Amino acid sequence: MAKRTRKSTSSKSRARRWAQTFRRWLLRGAFGMVALMLLWIVAYAFVPVPTTVYIQQERARLGGVERDWVPMEEIAPVLARSVVAAEDANFCLHWGFDMSAIRDAIADGAARGGSTISQQTVKNAFLWHGRSWVRKALEAAITPVMELIWPKRRVLEVYLNVAEFAPGVFGAEAGAQHHFGVSAADLTAQQASLMAAVLPNPQQRNASAPSDFVTRRARAIRDGAATIRADGRADCFAN
Repeated sequence: MAKRTRKSTSSKSRARRWAQTFRRWLLRGAFGMVALMLLWIVAYAFVPVPTTVYIQQERARLGGVERDWVPMEEIAPVLARSVVAAEDANFCLHWGFDMSAIRDAIADGAARGGSTISQQTVKNAFLWHGRSWVRKALEAAITPVMELIWPKRRVLEVYLNVAEFAPGVFGAEAGAQHHFGVSAADLTAQQASLMAAVLPNPQQRNASAPSDFVTRRARAIRDGAATIRADGRADCFAN
């Protein structure tokens, strides 16, 4: 009987040791993933984003994409203001999440989006497109970290270089060349507002051959861009 008890105790001890070892490796793996993500975020604060999951998906689907990274200094300020006015007018005022926009989205039954430019930048640069809870949870975790490390101007610079402005056309430079045959630095206010107007749905909207809806939307964006310039909501990314 004593012998059997000793064997049982020994088995339990081994099981506990295996469980403790597994937990240690699990924690090390989790810490390692967090450290790698932090390094990734820090790296993208300085170097151009080479590609994204979505860009690679579109490259495979279309057989190629148009893209040319340019620094913020080579993007017309009116495009930056137009995009912010269209997508996230309070970009300079929040820390990654626009709580009033989220409340409005909930009140509308999620029929409208509440994602900020910061959240969209995280989704595009670090994650993938889709509506899964896993992606949304990762987005919610990464966004405030990115906001803490990157200045607002860098967040917008990355967004403007990875956003899709037409099917397979990514970034402000490629978008400007594709739609208007000019560089991103030479966009007019009207051209910039048309490009910003297609951002929610670049697969269906066309900046160079705008529908009546896109034309009206662009007109409202021009007014919004002028407003945020006048009231200071563009100061955080202005030259």
